[in-house]
Amino acid sequence: MSADDLGLWAVPIAMLGGAIRVSTPFILVSLGECITERSGRINLGLEGTLVFGAMAGYAVAYESGSAWIGVAGAALAGTAFGLVHGWICKLPRVNDIAVGIALMLFGIGLAFFFGKPYIQPSAPDLPSIPLGFWSDIPQLEAALRVNVLFIIGIALAFVIAWMFRSTRTGLTIRVVGDSSDAARAMGIDANRVRLLSTAAGGALAGVAGAYLSLYYPGSWTEGISSGQGLMAVALVIFARWNPINCIWAALLFGAAGALGPALQSVGVTSGYYLSYAAPYVLTLIILIATSSTTRALEGAPGELSITK
Repeated sequence: MSADDLGLWAVPIAMLGGAIRVSTPFILVSLGECITERSGRINLGLEGTLVFGAMAGYAVAYESGSAWIGVAGAALAGTAFGLVHGWICKLPRVNDIAVGIALMLFGIGLAFFFGKPYIQPSAPDLPSIPLGFWSDIPQLEAALRVNVLFIIGIALAFVIAWMFRSTRTGLTIRVVGDSSDAARAMGIDANRVRLLSTAAGGALAGVAGAYLSLYYPGSWTEGISSGQGLMAVALVIFARWNPINCIWAALLFGAAGALGPALQSVGVTSGYYLSYAAPYVLTLIILIATSSTTRALEGAPGELSITK
């Protein structure tokens, strides 16, 4: 059975597969940013961390011959960026938004510089799970081919939600994010908590970058991210700083990103490039929809820069 035989059903099937593939880096980055922002810090440098993680993961995978070692290398690279961001932001009179923008540009530039030798070589790919093995429709089988990092991301969302709700670590992060004064009164070092939270967020952004270069699209190029790190910040606001909501928000962004290829698969070529702008249009719509003076920051940590 071909896409022609499926008719218009090819569009939702393609969007399903695209939502799963495209949403995976969104899930990982948004979960990392959720941890960071719940500690009271916003990290706009995720785009640079994502791109550098993609380059580092691809380079390490190529040199080691193992995609999973590449993922570990990307996580370490992301952690390093998070630690640098967290260390700079704890200095007096330093704005975390400005630092994030600077590190975004630095990470992208550094990735382009060190990644030049790895544009042509082929690194090993991450494995996937064929959940559509029961179907004889190639399009459906391809749509249900799920990467392991997607499963890990879903599991991490529930683990992080449980951590915030039921563990001492989660409570500490929430207290620091809501009030530095309350944290100090409890004997908590707010700077240390935010440093570690930003490092954890950077690690997940690095892993998201490795997914891009080692699975989908599966190569290292300088335009690999397409702004996903920045869109993840809007996604976290849309999800109201809730890790479980990050899953549904990421799937929504992923489906929007898959709209262009899905329409192309059934021969709709009019407005092709416009349909590829769907994720960016969705980002603008979400930011406008959440800009109400009464609801915009509902659920936001009190120490975030955007709440002051």
